[in-house]
Amino acid sequence: MDKLERIFELQKGLQDKLKTERHLDFTPEEWIQKQTLAMLSELAELLEEVNFKWWKNPHELNQQNLHEELSDILHFFISMCLEAGMTADDLFNVYVGKNKENHARQDGTSQKHGYETGLNQ
Repeated sequence: MDKLERIFELQKGLQDKLKTERHLDFTPEEWIQKQTLAMLSELAELLEEVNFKWWKNPHELNQQNLHEELSDILHFFISMCLEAGMTADDLFNVYVGKNKENHARQDGTSQKHGYETGLNQ
């Protein structure tokens, strides 16, 4: 099993456990809303880790905390994928397609204009 499939499997197990043990019964839309808010909270925690407050004395960057916050964000992202009916393969395929389009936009070869840099005009 590849690593992305394993992440999806692990998150599905946790999500199912939470739904059962906490008697949670939200629609997929409600789940995605809640997970988006949770992800925003984790993103704020990530910002705290990387000293975004220029008006405050910075603290030393803690790599472990940084990695944990990124992992927390991934948990909620994968949960949203599951609620949206996406598999690891779906995510991979959509990502690869979008990555190709993003390169085309930057290269000025996309049907969508306004992204190209002065280097490729």
